[in-house]
Amino acid sequence: RFIERFGDRYSPLVLLFGILIAIVPPLLFGADWEDWLMRATVFIVAAAPCALVISIPITLVASLGTGARQGVLIKGGMYVEELDKVEVVAMDKTGTITQGEPEVTDLIPLENGQMNDKQMLAVAAGVEGYSEHPLARAVVRYAEEQAAVPAKISGFQALAGAGAQADWNGQRVYIGSPALFQDQLQVGLDGLTGEIDRLQAPGKTVVVLGDDSTAYGLIAIRDNIRPNARQAIEDLHKAGIKTVVMLTGDNERTAQAIAKEAGVDKVYANLKPEDKVTRVHELAEKYGHVAMVGDGVNDAPAMAEATVGVAMGAAGTDVALETADVALMADDLEKLVYALDLAQRNQRIVRQNLVLSAIVISILSLGAIAGALTLPAAVLGHEISEFIVLGNGLRMLRT
Repeated sequence: RFIERFGDRYSPLVLLFGILIAIVPPLLFGADWEDWLMRATVFIVAAAPCALVISIPITLVASLGTGARQGVLIKGGMYVEELDKVEVVAMDKTGTITQGEPEVTDLIPLENGQMNDKQMLAVAAGVEGYSEHPLARAVVRYAEEQAAVPAKISGFQALAGAGAQADWNGQRVYIGSPALFQDQLQVGLDGLTGEIDRLQAPGKTVVVLGDDSTAYGLIAIRDNIRPNARQAIEDLHKAGIKTVVMLTGDNERTAQAIAKEAGVDKVYANLKPEDKVTRVHELAEKYGHVAMVGDGVNDAPAMAEATVGVAMGAAGTDVALETADVALMADDLEKLVYALDLAQRNQRIVRQNLVLSAIVISILSLGAIAGALTLPAAVLGHEISEFIVLGNGLRMLRT
């Protein structure tokens, strides 16, 4: 876009200056008309911005192609340029820093006798069977492993950032975070606080199953961090990223445990989708350009707010992939480091081409005005400079 705006102004100025070269010296100083007409013609050819205009598109196209071959799908040249400006990376936890394949580790029915573990698992699987969230899929998989038949439910409704609700046996049941029961449903969990803290300490996520007056039990789920997550975050810092932030709807204790294991700089927990948007906006105001990395529906609004939205492509939802500007098709955080490096290389080569083009145009233009350059020489110099910037830009085809 910059080059297009530049060309709209530059080309008319070159033509105007060429006309002035042709008529001013003969009119004011009695110089030879034929000589200065020739100099003006050579100047217009020499000052043509062909190399300058082609230097950016060819480099961007090569970068996009190279990224795609390496499993980094960038949806346009402007996002390559925006990636180079990123100073802070915000990440979702589940499916981004963690593997996105959580497993149920504990199933604890309460001693009130309302449900045993089989009944509790059946109801939980019945509700979670309608959800796309990775934690929900973990509950469903665990029910299959335990041969628990999911209960028949109706009226399922997802509660963004909190859990889900449905109707079972004529009553409304809920499954979600402890905060859902304590803050929204006003169901006391005082007797469970110690058990919840014990489960959350090693980084497990605790969900509660219950109705609008009592809790039936707890389900603890653990999602291990990606094997290369810590190394990828270290590499992000080496690539020039000032701060890596984790934004998650999970509880503070679990989030801190995962963040410490992964080497994340800052953590914001207990966030709803709209809270993630607010945090991304705050990070942009404080640090500058922000990349938001996520894979779920809950991450899409924050990805849209960020300078660059990045989706973990292989496991990402359709909404996240549609919203994202960059998709990591290999579902690998190291590919984010590669994308940043690709963008930085792209910008270095673009700057080299711009400087080279400006130098060539300046030399040829001065030679034309001075009468030291013939028209064939100007054309030849111009074409050689175009081949040079083309060749330099095509270096981005190398992985």
